[in-house]
Amino acid sequence: MKCISRILLVLFSVIVIVACNDNTSGPSDLEVGIDNESVTVNPSGVAPLTALIELETDTDVRISIRIPGRNGPGSDIVHSFDEVTSTHEIPVLGLYPNVEKLVELTFFTGSGRSLGTKSYSVTTGPILADLPAIEINTANQSQMIPGLTFVSYFGHRQGGSATPQRPFMFDSSGDIRWYLDYGADQGSELSGLFYDDGMERLQNGNLYFGNGNTGSIYEINMLGEILNTWPMPGYGFHHEVTEKPNGNFLVTVNKQGISTVEDHIIEIDRTTGQIIREWDLRESLDKNRTAWPTAFADISVDWFHANALYYDETDNTIVVSGRTQGTVKLTENNEVVWIIAPHKEWETSGNGTDLNQFLLQPLDANDQPINNNDILNGNSNHPDFEWAWYQHAPLRMPNGNVMLFDNGDNRNYGIAEPYSRVVEYEIDESNMTIKQAWTYGKDRGEETFSRIVSDVDYYPEYNRVFFIPGASNFDGRKYGKTIEIDYNTGEVIFEATITPPEAAFGLITLHRTERMSMYPE
Repeated sequence: MKCISRILLVLFSVIVIVACNDNTSGPSDLEVGIDNESVTVNPSGVAPLTALIELETDTDVRISIRIPGRNGPGSDIVHSFDEVTSTHEIPVLGLYPNVEKLVELTFFTGSGRSLGTKSYSVTTGPILADLPAIEINTANQSQMIPGLTFVSYFGHRQGGSATPQRPFMFDSSGDIRWYLDYGADQGSELSGLFYDDGMERLQNGNLYFGNGNTGSIYEINMLGEILNTWPMPGYGFHHEVTEKPNGNFLVTVNKQGISTVEDHIIEIDRTTGQIIREWDLRESLDKNRTAWPTAFADISVDWFHANALYYDETDNTIVVSGRTQGTVKLTENNEVVWIIAPHKEWETSGNGTDLNQFLLQPLDANDQPINNNDILNGNSNHPDFEWAWYQHAPLRMPNGNVMLFDNGDNRNYGIAEPYSRVVEYEIDESNMTIKQAWTYGKDRGEETFSRIVSDVDYYPEYNRVFFIPGASNFDGRKYGKTIEIDYNTGEVIFEATITPPEAAFGLITLHRTERMSMYPE
């Protein structure tokens, strides 16, 4: 064995370790020569459970990585990098806090023949105290969708600040394996990050989000490094940014210089950064409608409260959730196609259009119209049909149906018991009808009731639904949940309860979660 040489450099909690022969497999184990090796923990200064392995090989090779888990092979994180080259920068994602781990790199020729494996020692520090406790309530390992649970987290340490908001990922055992802490770099423009809804993964594998404190859209990698920024002059970000199939961004915004908020949507050209389209909801809808009052805002100012949207590429429309109005489908020219909401108090839009013609007729399970005015107006429910109340997170299912998180705040104008649910609606645009096709959550009652925020996802390749109440307050506890459900059977495949030291604003644990691989696929 050769002598050990180790250099420790502390910068933004970064530890640099020059690779040493006593804690790696020796060169004789490999059919490739390696030079200029180094391991840097937390290379960006904001991703404490990451590292970067840099090395040079004497011939072009491809590399795969394995980060061993502590709960058997199923907790390992494995990834193969596509590039065949002699200069390598290998991101290490999915470490545990406060441990030393041996991370394995396997080297391959371009044709795929293995040239051997080498291990690198990586040591991390303690986990951030602001992060939550995670309780795994149910975990059917053989049936769960693969990957980790990505949480757009709002909570913080007791007595601390609600910003910067910190996303994290945890595995099926409840171990946090990745997080970002922009508060560790006070010089960063993201040191006060307020991403509102949270982060999503771009088609290219990077993460993206809007920041309410800078009014810009950001693209980052898994090390937390900023790759691109899109400012929005004349607008302020809130709640949602979503990527269209062509790469452009749709963003819910506040338009500066007007008296109302959260009632505009813009499209940003991804390549040029130009704002190429605007939807002014004051024109297409009725800003004076107050059928759904709110305790969280002045409804004369925040009358619509756009909290989510999606793009429907089948007909080039957008579907927007307005917490205090309903869910609305709009054309590219800001024309209403339909409205999912109780029929109460719809009158004339800002541009003079009668909005009643866009209200959908509910059907029962036998496809017969439900004409009871109490049900149409939302005063009561039908056994086969309920409206969604103060909803979030609409999505288009492969069959064309609309699924969303029905928060249930003020359900039936305060008469109904508190519960939230996932609900899927079948909409016939030709006949302007709506039918309830699937639902989950009502029987869970107050345990999964979340008046605000929250998310729902559908994974068609697995036929699974994720029900995600983000601000539950039950039995003296404040928490969020992520619940994976088999669509066919209604069985809970996975459930985790996420409890922060302190909920943001006294209410919110999280806004959304996703199941995704640690490394972009």
